[in-house]
Amino acid sequence: MTSPTPRVAVINVVGLTPALLPHLPRLQAFAARGQVAPVAPMLPAVTCSVQATYLTGEWPSEHGIVGNGWYFKDECEIKFWRQSNHLIQSPKLWDALRAHDPSATIANICWWYNMYSSADYTVTPRPMYPADGRKLPDCYTQPMELRDELQAKLGTFPLFSYWGPNANISSSAWIAAAAKHIDETYAPTLNLVYLPHLDYGLQQHGPDAAALKTQLAEIDAVAGDLIDHYGRRGVQVMLVSEYGIERAWRPVHINRALREAGLISVRQEVGRDMLDAGMSAAFAVADHQIAHVYVNDPARRNEVRALLEALPGVAEVLDDAGKTRHHLNHDRAGDFVVVAEPGAWFTYYFWLDDARAPDYARTVDIHRKPGYDPVELFMDPHSPAKLNAGVALAKKKLGFRYLLNVIGFDASLVKGAHGRVGDDPAEGPLLVTARPELLPRRPLVATDVYTAILAHLGVPAGEATPA
Repeated sequence: MTSPTPRVAVINVVGLTPALLPHLPRLQAFAARGQVAPVAPMLPAVTCSVQATYLTGEWPSEHGIVGNGWYFKDECEIKFWRQSNHLIQSPKLWDALRAHDPSATIANICWWYNMYSSADYTVTPRPMYPADGRKLPDCYTQPMELRDELQAKLGTFPLFSYWGPNANISSSAWIAAAAKHIDETYAPTLNLVYLPHLDYGLQQHGPDAAALKTQLAEIDAVAGDLIDHYGRRGVQVMLVSEYGIERAWRPVHINRALREAGLISVRQEVGRDMLDAGMSAAFAVADHQIAHVYVNDPARRNEVRALLEALPGVAEVLDDAGKTRHHLNHDRAGDFVVVAEPGAWFTYYFWLDDARAPDYARTVDIHRKPGYDPVELFMDPHSPAKLNAGVALAKKKLGFRYLLNVIGFDASLVKGAHGRVGDDPAEGPLLVTARPELLPRRPLVATDVYTAILAHLGVPAGEATPA
Protein backbone atom coordinates (compact mmCIF):
# COMPACT_ATOMS: atom_id res chain seq x y z
CA MET A 1 0.00 0.00 0.00
CA THR A 2 1.35 3.42 -0.97
CA SER A 3 1.32 6.01 1.80
CA PRO A 4 -0.80 9.12 1.09
CA THR A 5 1.76 11.20 3.01
CA PRO A 6 4.26 13.26 0.98
CA ARG A 7 7.83 12.00 1.32
CA VAL A 8 10.35 14.23 3.08
CA ALA A 9 14.13 14.16 3.66
CA VAL A 10 15.68 16.22 6.46
CA ILE A 11 19.41 16.62 5.86
CA ASN A 12 21.32 17.82 8.92
CA VAL A 13 24.50 19.58 7.73
CA VAL A 14 26.32 20.20 10.99
CA GLY A 15 27.73 23.70 11.46
CA LEU A 16 25.93 25.18 8.45
CA THR A 17 25.03 28.85 8.97
CA PRO A 18 23.56 31.62 6.81
CA ALA A 19 27.02 33.20 6.71
CA LEU A 20 28.57 30.04 5.23
CA LEU A 21 25.87 29.38 2.62
CA PRO A 22 27.36 31.74 -0.03
CA HIS A 23 30.52 29.57 0.02
CA LEU A 24 28.50 26.43 -0.84
CA PRO A 25 27.23 26.96 -4.41
CA ARG A 26 25.02 23.88 -4.67
CA LEU A 27 23.41 24.41 -1.28
CA GLN A 28 23.07 28.12 -2.01
CA ALA A 29 21.29 27.29 -5.29
CA PHE A 30 18.87 25.04 -3.37
CA ALA A 31 18.30 27.78 -0.79
CA ALA A 32 17.64 30.35 -3.52
CA ARG A 33 14.62 28.30 -4.61
CA GLY A 34 13.02 28.68 -1.20
CA GLN A 35 13.76 30.33 2.12
CA VAL A 36 16.63 30.39 4.60
CA ALA A 37 15.15 30.71 8.08
CA PRO A 38 17.54 31.30 10.99
CA VAL A 39 16.75 29.20 14.06
CA ALA A 40 17.38 30.82 17.43
CA PRO A 41 20.12 28.76 19.10
CA MET A 42 19.21 26.84 22.24
CA LEU A 43 21.24 26.06 25.34
CA PRO A 44 23.18 23.86 25.21
CA ALA A 45 23.94 24.25 21.50
CA VAL A 46 25.38 20.74 21.21
CA THR A 47 24.46 17.84 18.94
CA CYS A 48 22.57 15.48 21.23
CA SER A 49 20.47 18.16 22.93
CA VAL A 50 19.54 19.97 19.72
CA GLN A 51 18.71 16.81 17.79
CA ALA A 52 16.50 15.57 20.63
CA THR A 53 14.66 18.90 20.59
CA TYR A 54 14.18 18.76 16.82
CA LEU A 55 12.84 15.20 17.05
CA THR A 56 10.46 15.77 19.99
CA GLY A 57 9.40 19.41 19.81
CA GLU A 58 10.28 19.71 23.48
CA TRP A 59 13.13 21.24 25.48
CA PRO A 60 15.78 19.36 27.50
CA SER A 61 13.71 19.93 30.64
CA GLU A 62 11.19 17.48 29.13
CA HIS A 63 13.18 15.12 26.90
CA GLY A 64 16.11 14.87 29.31
CA ILE A 65 19.03 15.21 26.89
CA VAL A 66 20.89 17.93 28.77
CA GLY A 67 24.13 17.56 26.80
CA ASN A 68 26.25 15.13 24.82
CA GLY A 69 26.90 13.48 28.16
CA TRP A 70 26.10 13.85 31.83
CA TYR A 71 26.63 12.30 35.27
CA PHE A 72 24.63 9.11 35.70
CA LYS A 73 23.94 9.54 39.40
CA ASP A 74 22.83 5.99 40.17
CA GLU A 75 26.11 4.63 38.81
CA CYS A 76 28.34 7.55 39.89
CA GLU A 77 29.78 7.60 36.37
CA ILE A 78 30.10 10.23 33.64
CA LYS A 79 28.99 8.89 30.27
CA PHE A 80 29.18 10.54 26.86
CA TRP A 81 27.79 9.65 23.46
CA ARG A 82 25.35 6.96 24.56
CA GLN A 83 23.29 5.27 21.86
CA SER A 84 19.95 4.08 23.24
CA ASN A 85 16.89 5.90 21.96
CA HIS A 86 15.22 5.18 25.30
CA LEU A 87 17.32 7.93 26.90
CA ILE A 88 15.09 10.46 25.13
CA GLN A 89 12.14 10.74 27.51
CA SER A 90 9.58 12.19 25.08
CA PRO A 91 7.68 10.86 22.04
CA LYS A 92 9.43 11.35 18.69
CA LEU A 93 8.05 13.08 15.64
CA TRP A 94 7.55 9.74 13.89
CA ASP A 95 5.05 8.82 16.62
CA ALA A 96 2.94 11.81 15.56
CA LEU A 97 3.50 10.90 11.90
CA ARG A 98 2.32 7.32 12.42
CA ALA A 99 -0.72 8.50 14.38
CA HIS A 100 -1.62 10.58 11.30
CA ASP A 101 -0.69 7.88 8.79
CA PRO A 102 -0.13 4.33 10.14
CA SER A 103 1.42 3.29 6.81
CA ALA A 104 4.23 5.87 7.04
CA THR A 105 7.81 4.57 7.41
CA ILE A 106 10.87 6.27 8.85
CA ALA A 107 14.60 6.00 8.09
CA ASN A 108 17.04 7.50 10.58
CA ILE A 109 20.56 7.54 9.19
CA CYS A 110 23.06 8.51 11.90
CA TRP A 111 21.10 11.05 13.95
CA TRP A 112 22.07 10.43 17.56
CA TYR A 113 20.31 8.04 20.02
CA ASN A 114 19.49 5.80 17.10
CA MET A 115 19.63 2.34 18.68
CA TYR A 116 16.47 0.54 19.78
CA SER A 117 14.15 3.22 18.42
CA SER A 118 10.81 2.56 16.77
CA ALA A 119 12.00 3.91 13.40
CA ASP A 120 11.75 1.37 10.57
CA TYR A 121 15.30 1.71 9.18
CA THR A 122 18.20 2.90 11.31
CA VAL A 123 21.96 3.19 10.82
CA THR A 124 24.46 4.38 13.41
CA PRO A 125 28.23 3.97 13.94
CA ARG A 126 28.93 1.13 16.36
CA PRO A 127 32.48 -0.26 16.57
CA MET A 128 33.22 -3.80 17.70
CA TYR A 129 35.45 -4.33 20.75
CA PRO A 130 36.86 -7.90 20.70
CA ALA A 131 38.29 -9.30 23.92
CA ASP A 132 41.86 -8.81 22.67
CA GLY A 133 41.51 -5.01 23.03
CA ARG A 134 41.04 -4.09 19.37
CA LYS A 135 38.55 -1.50 18.13
CA LEU A 136 37.06 -2.52 14.78
CA PRO A 137 35.00 -0.24 12.51
CA ASP A 138 31.38 -1.29 12.15
CA CYS A 139 27.83 0.03 12.26
CA TYR A 140 24.56 -1.00 13.88
CA THR A 141 21.34 -1.17 11.90
CA GLN A 142 17.72 -2.09 12.16
CA PRO A 143 16.71 -4.35 10.58
CA MET A 144 19.88 -6.29 11.38
CA GLU A 145 20.40 -7.51 7.82
CA LEU A 146 20.63 -3.91 6.59
CA ARG A 147 24.14 -3.76 8.12
CA ASP A 148 25.48 -6.47 5.83
CA GLU A 149 23.52 -5.09 2.91
CA LEU A 150 25.09 -1.64 3.27
CA GLN A 151 28.63 -2.77 4.00
CA ALA A 152 28.62 -5.24 1.13
CA LYS A 153 27.70 -2.39 -1.22
CA LEU A 154 29.56 0.55 0.35
CA GLY A 155 32.39 -1.06 2.31
CA THR A 156 32.88 -1.09 6.07
CA PHE A 157 31.66 2.05 7.79
CA PRO A 158 34.74 4.36 7.85
CA LEU A 159 34.80 4.84 11.61
CA PHE A 160 38.28 6.34 11.80
CA SER A 161 37.30 9.13 9.42
CA TYR A 162 34.14 9.86 11.42
CA TRP A 163 36.07 11.48 14.28
CA GLY A 164 39.68 12.03 15.32
CA PRO A 165 42.77 13.45 13.59
CA ASN A 166 41.90 11.53 10.41
CA ALA A 167 38.32 12.85 10.24
CA ASN A 168 37.44 13.49 6.60
CA ILE A 169 34.67 13.54 4.03
CA SER A 170 34.58 9.76 3.53
CA SER A 171 32.33 9.19 6.55
CA SER A 172 29.73 11.75 5.44
CA ALA A 173 29.99 10.39 1.87
CA TRP A 174 29.31 6.86 3.20
CA ILE A 175 26.29 8.11 5.18
CA ALA A 176 24.91 9.91 2.11
CA ALA A 177 25.39 6.79 -0.02
CA ALA A 178 23.61 4.72 2.64
CA ALA A 179 20.75 7.23 2.62
CA LYS A 180 20.41 6.91 -1.15
CA HIS A 181 20.45 3.12 -0.99
CA ILE A 182 17.77 3.04 1.71
CA ASP A 183 15.62 5.50 -0.23
CA GLU A 184 15.94 3.55 -3.47
CA THR A 185 15.31 0.20 -1.78
CA TYR A 186 12.64 1.04 0.80
CA ALA A 187 11.28 4.52 -0.11
CA PRO A 188 10.70 5.69 3.48
CA THR A 189 8.15 8.42 4.09
CA LEU A 190 10.61 10.34 6.27
CA ASN A 191 14.38 10.27 5.77
CA LEU A 192 16.60 11.75 8.50
CA VAL A 193 20.25 12.11 7.40
CA TYR A 194 23.19 13.38 9.48
CA LEU A 195 26.24 14.79 7.65
CA PRO A 196 28.89 15.80 10.23
CA HIS A 197 31.83 16.67 7.98
CA LEU A 198 31.81 20.47 8.27
CA ASP A 199 31.99 20.23 12.06
CA TYR A 200 35.59 18.97 11.95
CA GLY A 201 37.13 21.83 9.99
CA LEU A 202 35.16 24.45 11.89
CA GLN A 203 36.59 23.24 15.20
CA GLN A 204 40.09 22.94 13.73
CA HIS A 205 40.15 26.30 11.93
CA GLY A 206 37.22 28.34 13.24
CA PRO A 207 34.58 29.94 10.99
CA ASP A 208 37.11 31.05 8.37
CA ALA A 209 35.79 30.30 4.89
CA ALA A 210 39.23 30.68 3.32
CA ALA A 211 40.75 28.07 5.66
CA LEU A 212 37.74 25.81 5.09
CA LYS A 213 37.81 25.95 1.31
CA THR A 214 38.39 22.21 0.86
CA GLN A 215 35.88 21.11 3.53
CA LEU A 216 33.22 23.46 2.16
CA ALA A 217 33.65 22.12 -1.37
CA GLU A 218 33.52 18.53 -0.12
CA ILE A 219 30.31 18.85 1.89
CA ASP A 220 28.71 20.95 -0.86
CA ALA A 221 29.33 18.12 -3.33
CA VAL A 222 28.04 15.36 -1.03
CA ALA A 223 24.98 17.24 0.25
CA GLY A 224 24.25 18.71 -3.20
CA ASP A 225 24.29 15.26 -4.76
CA LEU A 226 21.93 13.98 -2.06
CA ILE A 227 19.52 16.87 -2.64
CA ASP A 228 19.52 16.09 -6.37
CA HIS A 229 18.87 12.42 -5.65
CA TYR A 230 15.81 13.19 -3.53
CA GLY A 231 14.60 15.77 -6.04
CA ARG A 232 14.62 13.20 -8.84
CA ARG A 233 12.53 10.88 -6.68
CA GLY A 234 9.93 13.49 -5.74
CA VAL A 235 11.07 13.81 -2.12
CA GLN A 236 10.79 17.22 -0.44
CA VAL A 237 14.11 18.28 1.06
CA MET A 238 14.72 20.31 4.19
CA LEU A 239 18.21 21.38 5.30
CA VAL A 240 18.80 21.97 8.99
CA SER A 241 21.78 22.57 11.23
CA GLU A 242 22.17 22.35 14.99
CA TYR A 243 24.43 25.30 15.83
CA GLY A 244 26.98 27.71 14.50
CA ILE A 245 30.62 27.54 15.51
CA GLU A 246 32.36 30.67 16.72
CA ARG A 247 36.05 31.47 16.83
CA ALA A 248 37.71 30.04 19.95
CA TRP A 249 40.99 31.05 21.55
CA ARG A 250 40.55 30.55 25.29
CA PRO A 251 40.44 27.06 26.84
CA VAL A 252 39.19 27.08 30.44
CA HIS A 253 40.41 24.24 32.66
CA ILE A 254 37.41 24.15 34.96
CA ASN A 255 38.17 20.82 36.64
CA ARG A 256 41.71 21.86 37.44
CA ALA A 257 40.31 24.88 39.26
CA LEU A 258 37.96 22.63 41.21
CA ARG A 259 40.78 20.23 42.03
CA GLU A 260 43.10 22.99 43.21
CA ALA A 261 40.30 24.02 45.59
CA GLY A 262 40.24 20.51 47.04
CA LEU A 263 36.86 19.62 45.57
CA ILE A 264 37.88 16.81 43.20
CA SER A 265 38.98 13.36 44.35
CA VAL A 266 41.22 11.16 42.25
CA ARG A 267 42.30 7.56 42.59
CA GLN A 268 45.54 6.09 41.32
CA GLU A 269 45.65 3.48 38.56
CA VAL A 270 49.08 2.29 37.40
CA GLY A 271 50.57 5.54 38.60
CA ARG A 272 48.04 7.79 36.86
CA ASP A 273 45.25 10.02 38.09
CA MET A 274 41.67 8.91 37.52
CA LEU A 275 38.72 11.15 38.33
CA ASP A 276 36.57 9.64 41.08
CA ALA A 277 33.28 11.44 40.48
CA GLY A 278 31.38 9.59 43.20
CA MET A 279 33.86 10.65 45.89
CA SER A 280 34.36 14.22 44.68
CA ALA A 281 32.71 17.08 46.52
CA ALA A 282 32.16 18.72 43.13
CA PHE A 283 33.29 18.19 39.54
CA ALA A 284 32.49 19.49 36.07
CA VAL A 285 31.27 17.58 33.02
CA ALA A 286 32.77 19.74 30.28
CA ASP A 287 30.81 19.85 27.03
CA HIS A 288 32.14 22.43 24.56
CA GLN A 289 31.11 25.88 25.87
CA ILE A 290 28.94 24.62 28.70
CA ALA A 291 29.76 22.52 31.73
CA HIS A 292 27.44 20.72 34.11
CA VAL A 293 28.86 21.04 37.62
CA TYR A 294 27.61 18.44 40.07
CA VAL A 295 27.95 19.14 43.80
CA ASN A 296 27.95 15.97 45.89
CA ASP A 297 28.58 17.85 49.14
CA PRO A 298 25.70 20.32 49.63
CA ALA A 299 27.61 22.07 52.41
CA ARG A 300 30.11 23.31 49.80
CA ARG A 301 27.53 24.55 47.27
CA ASN A 302 28.15 28.25 47.97
CA GLU A 303 31.91 27.72 47.82
CA VAL A 304 31.59 26.01 44.46
CA ARG A 305 29.38 28.75 43.05
CA ALA A 306 31.76 31.50 44.19
CA LEU A 307 34.71 29.66 42.61
CA LEU A 308 32.87 29.26 39.30
CA GLU A 309 31.71 32.86 39.16
CA ALA A 310 35.28 34.07 39.73
CA LEU A 311 36.84 31.74 37.13
CA PRO A 312 38.21 33.65 34.10
CA GLY A 313 36.34 32.68 30.93
CA VAL A 314 33.01 32.02 32.66
CA ALA A 315 30.13 34.21 31.48
CA GLU A 316 27.32 32.85 33.63
CA VAL A 317 26.61 30.30 36.33
CA LEU A 318 23.05 29.02 36.09
CA ASP A 319 21.37 27.98 39.34
CA ASP A 320 17.89 26.46 39.55
CA ALA A 321 16.23 29.65 38.31
CA GLY A 322 18.74 30.02 35.49
CA LYS A 323 18.31 26.42 34.41
CA THR A 324 14.55 26.89 34.35
CA ARG A 325 14.94 30.02 32.22
CA HIS A 326 16.92 28.00 29.64
CA HIS A 327 14.70 24.88 29.83
CA LEU A 328 17.46 22.87 31.50
CA ASN A 329 15.67 22.13 34.77
CA HIS A 330 16.01 18.36 34.60
CA ASP A 331 17.41 15.94 37.17
CA ARG A 332 20.22 14.95 34.79
CA ALA A 333 21.55 18.52 34.66
CA GLY A 334 24.29 19.69 36.96
CA ASP A 335 23.57 21.55 40.17
CA PHE A 336 25.07 24.46 38.27
CA VAL A 337 25.31 24.86 34.50
CA VAL A 338 28.28 27.02 33.57
CA VAL A 339 28.32 28.98 30.31
CA ALA A 340 31.57 30.17 28.71
CA GLU A 341 32.34 33.68 27.53
CA PRO A 342 32.59 34.30 23.77
CA GLY A 343 35.73 32.58 22.47
CA ALA A 344 36.15 30.44 25.58
CA TRP A 345 35.44 26.72 25.97
CA PHE A 346 35.84 24.12 28.73
CA THR A 347 38.39 21.32 28.75
CA TYR A 348 37.73 18.17 30.75
CA TYR A 349 41.34 18.05 32.09
CA PHE A 350 41.40 17.22 35.80
CA TRP A 351 45.09 16.30 36.31
CA LEU A 352 47.68 18.85 37.42
CA ASP A 353 50.74 17.08 35.99
CA ASP A 354 50.67 15.81 32.39
CA ALA A 355 52.89 12.91 33.39
CA ARG A 356 50.02 11.67 35.58
CA ALA A 357 47.28 12.03 32.96
CA PRO A 358 45.27 8.82 32.44
CA ASP A 359 46.38 6.65 29.54
CA TYR A 360 43.17 7.30 27.61
CA ALA A 361 43.91 11.03 27.59
CA ARG A 362 46.40 10.65 24.74
CA THR A 363 44.03 8.57 22.63
CA VAL A 364 40.79 9.11 20.74
CA ASP A 365 38.39 7.74 23.36
CA ILE A 366 35.03 9.48 23.35
CA HIS A 367 33.47 7.12 25.88
CA ARG A 368 36.04 6.91 28.69
CA LYS A 369 36.91 10.60 28.80
CA PRO A 370 34.70 12.31 31.42
CA GLY A 371 34.04 15.23 29.09
CA TYR A 372 34.26 16.32 25.48
CA ASP A 373 37.77 16.62 23.99
CA PRO A 374 38.07 18.51 20.67
CA VAL A 375 41.87 18.15 20.84
CA GLU A 376 41.19 14.64 19.51
CA LEU A 377 40.94 16.29 16.07
CA PHE A 378 44.70 16.97 16.12
CA MET A 379 47.82 14.83 16.06
CA ASP A 380 50.02 15.91 18.96
CA PRO A 381 52.44 18.47 17.42
CA HIS A 382 54.74 18.27 20.45
CA SER A 383 55.51 14.53 20.32
CA PRO A 384 56.37 11.89 17.68
CA ALA A 385 52.67 11.25 17.02
CA LYS A 386 53.19 9.78 13.54
CA LEU A 387 55.87 7.44 14.87
CA ASN A 388 53.56 6.38 17.71
CA ALA A 389 50.77 5.78 15.19
CA GLY A 390 53.06 3.73 12.96
CA VAL A 391 54.19 1.52 15.84
CA ALA A 392 50.60 1.06 17.02
CA LEU A 393 49.34 0.14 13.56
CA ALA A 394 52.18 -2.34 13.12
CA LYS A 395 51.19 -3.99 16.41
CA LYS A 396 47.58 -4.05 15.22
CA LYS A 397 48.52 -5.88 12.02
CA LEU A 398 50.52 -8.41 14.02
CA GLY A 399 47.57 -9.02 16.33
CA PHE A 400 49.19 -7.47 19.43
CA ARG A 401 47.54 -5.10 21.88
CA TYR A 402 48.35 -1.50 21.07
CA LEU A 403 47.72 2.06 22.28
CA LEU A 404 47.21 4.72 19.62
CA ASN A 405 48.60 7.50 21.83
CA VAL A 406 48.77 10.36 19.33
CA ILE A 407 46.62 13.04 21.03
CA GLY A 408 48.25 15.86 22.97
CA PHE A 409 47.14 18.32 25.63
CA ASP A 410 47.63 21.60 23.77
CA ALA A 411 44.09 22.97 23.98
CA SER A 412 45.15 26.13 22.16
CA LEU A 413 45.03 24.12 18.91
CA VAL A 414 41.23 24.33 18.91
CA LYS A 415 40.04 27.35 16.91
CA GLY A 416 36.27 26.84 16.87
CA ALA A 417 33.71 26.10 19.59
CA HIS A 418 29.97 25.98 20.19
CA GLY A 419 27.53 25.39 23.02
CA ARG A 420 26.69 28.90 24.20
CA VAL A 421 23.93 31.04 22.71
CA GLY A 422 25.36 33.50 20.19
CA ASP A 423 23.92 36.87 19.27
CA ASP A 424 24.22 36.94 15.45
CA PRO A 425 21.58 34.95 13.51
CA ALA A 426 23.92 34.83 10.50
CA GLU A 427 26.33 32.75 12.61
CA GLY A 428 23.70 30.42 14.07
CA PRO A 429 21.69 27.39 12.98
CA LEU A 430 19.21 27.45 10.13
CA LEU A 431 16.38 25.71 8.35
CA VAL A 432 16.18 25.79 4.54
CA THR A 433 13.03 24.79 2.71
CA ALA A 434 11.47 25.18 -0.72
CA ARG A 435 8.11 25.53 1.02
CA PRO A 436 8.36 28.60 3.28
CA GLU A 437 4.57 28.78 3.57
CA LEU A 438 4.80 25.83 5.98
CA LEU A 439 6.90 27.79 8.50
CA PRO A 440 5.53 29.95 11.33
CA ARG A 441 5.26 33.65 10.51
CA ARG A 442 7.73 34.57 13.23
CA PRO A 443 11.39 33.90 14.04
CA LEU A 444 12.00 30.19 14.56
CA VAL A 445 13.08 28.60 17.82
CA ALA A 446 14.46 25.07 18.10
CA THR A 447 11.13 23.43 18.96
CA ASP A 448 9.66 24.83 15.73
CA VAL A 449 11.82 22.48 13.65
CA TYR A 450 9.69 19.58 14.89
CA THR A 451 6.43 21.17 13.76
CA ALA A 452 8.00 22.33 10.49
CA ILE A 453 9.06 18.77 9.60
CA LEU A 454 5.60 17.45 10.37
CA ALA A 455 4.02 20.26 8.35
CA HIS A 456 6.08 19.17 5.32
CA LEU A 457 4.72 15.65 5.92
CA GLY A 458 1.17 16.99 5.89
CA VAL A 459 0.49 16.44 9.59
CA PRO A 460 -1.92 19.17 10.79
CA ALA A 461 -0.70 21.50 13.52
CA GLY A 462 -3.03 20.03 16.14
CA GLU A 463 -1.72 16.52 15.52
CA ALA A 464 1.87 17.78 15.54
CA THR A 465 1.64 18.98 19.14
CA PRO A 466 3.93 16.80 21.31
CA ALA A 467 2.01 14.42 23.57
